[in-house]
Order: sequence, then structure tokens, then C-alpha cells
Amino acid sequence: MASAVAALFNIARPPNITPTHINKFHNSKICTQILNQKSKFLLFPSTNPPNPKLAFSTITCSATDKPTSSSEISSTARIRSEVLTPFRSVRMFFYIAFMASAGLGGLIATTQLIGALTNPSRAAEVTEISKGLAIDLGAVLVFAFLYSRENNAKNLQLARLSREESLSNLKLRVDEKRVIPLSSLRGIARLVICAGPESYLTESFRLSQPFTEGLLERGVLIVPFCSDGNVPSFEFEESNENEVTIPNRKRLWQLRTFDVSAWSEWLDEQKKMANVSPDSPVYLSLRLDGRVRGSGVGYPPWNAFVAQLPPVKGLWSGLLDGMDGRVL
Repeated sequence: MASAVAALFNIARPPNITPTHINKFHNSKICTQILNQKSKFLLFPSTNPPNPKLAFSTITCSATDKPTSSSEISSTARIRSEVLTPFRSVRMFFYIAFMASAGLGGLIATTQLIGALTNPSRAAEVTEISKGLAIDLGAVLVFAFLYSRENNAKNLQLARLSREESLSNLKLRVDEKRVIPLSSLRGIARLVICAGPESYLTESFRLSQPFTEGLLERGVLIVPFCSDGNVPSFEFEESNENEVTIPNRKRLWQLRTFDVSAWSEWLDEQKKMANVSPDSPVYLSLRLDGRVRGSGVGYPPWNAFVAQLPPVKGLWSGLLDGMDGRVL
């Protein structure tokens, strides 16, 4: 399957994000209330009947901003394309120059060949002129092919960067009072976007439990997006066997999508381009720089994330920041 595209960019962290803000971000509480002495927590509003023994808070996601189209190639995407492939324009210039030179040589050889064919005294020159003409025509075809391939790669890169830019502009809700663009988390977290029905999100939540500590050590934060309108409720339970604490589970699943219509439009567009069924649950894994490192249909491979991604703190922090995997 063609990989889902996406996002984000190798651009410097916004100036308002400082180490102090990062610490506050990681230590922030995502909900204003925790279940009253009960080890359960609802991240999204639920339709379950209220239990008088439990007190919980609910959060409602809203969609107010008009979604932007990712089909437009912005100047930022063009600049990023030049930065990522600085010699592409030079190569394309020389390809055009070589094509022009070979075309001019072919034109001259053609006139000479016509003159030789019409003049019996120059019949011995026909073979040599024909060789030169064939070389010129071959050069035109070769450089035309190289230029076409380079131009197609440029257009594909611009389209991918434009889609990544659209993804970076989507909004995330950190808590009830704070909404940030996804691009604000560049250099801070490796996001994993899980998009699918309620049952898919609930099962993804369950499967991620044994890997909570490992994912957090690698800066992973999960963004759930419910595609069927049935907002799931995540239950955070103590697990002595895996020694997983409730605060860490909440921090791993703390982010929510804010502009639902914009997220839905972006995801539908990516599925269509990747020839994936609109109803298929998908995941999208982002690097620290915000660019897409992996995607697929089905449940995210939490064990692979823990095995492949380097920790964001400790001895290997900074040194392995670029070892998130290749960009798709």
C-alpha cells in the first residue's frame, strides 16, 4: 500500500517554546479532575449512565475554524524543497542546457545530411554525419528523460511538503484552556496519530498499555481521532503487573484533536491519495522534526516504536535526534 503522507517540517522550534515551557508541557495535567479515588478516567465525553460513586470530568471537542486546502503549494513548501534538495535546480538547468546544445547540434547535422544526400560528391560523408545526428538525438532523449524524472520528483516533494504543512497547521487541545497547532510540538514530542472508529481507538489504547513507559521515554504522545462520531472513553486502571502508573498513561494519551472537520478532511484526502478505503483505521507516526516516518492500516506497532526510537533524555539525547527513521 502506498504510505499515508504527511508531515511536518524540519524547521526551527518556534521562539515561544523554551525548555521551561517544555517541562511545564510534560508536567501539565490534561484534565481538571481525576476520578474520585477510583483509578478511572474519561478522556472524552461518554454516553454511559452516570455512576453516583464516581466523579469525573468530560471534555468536548469543537470544530470552529474553516479547514484549509492542502492542494495549494505555499512559498514555505517551495523554500523547504530548495533546502532539502539544494542542487536540484542546478541539475535541471544543466539538463535544459545540454538538451538545447544537443538539439542545436542535431539541427546542424540534419542540414548537413540533407546537403550530403543531394550532392553525390559528398556521399562518403553521409555515414559520419548520420552518426553525429544519432548521437545528438540520443543526447536529447537522455537529458529529456533526466529532466522529466527530476521534475516529477520535485512535484511529488512539493505536494508532500504541502500536505505536511497542512498537517502542521491542524489544532490540538492540550487541556480545557489551551489549544496549540501541531507544529508547536516539533522537537518536543514524536506524535502518533490514530484515526478510526471507537472500537479501534479503544483497542489501540489497550494494546499500548504494556509499552507506556518505553513510549514516554522516547517522547511519544498519541493523538486519537474518532471517525465514526462515537467518542470513546478511556479507562485508566492501575496495573501492578506492568507497574504502569495512571499519570503516565494520561500523559501518553493527553492530546485531542480540536478542529474535527479540518482533521477529517485532511485524513480523507490522504486516504484517497494512498488508495485506502475511507472506513479503514490508520495510524501515522511522526518524527521529532514533525515529518512522517511511518504509517499504515491497522493498529500501531507499539513494540516497534520502543525498539526503533532512541530515548529523548539521557546519554543518547541529542546525539540520536535524527535517528527517527527515513521520511516517507
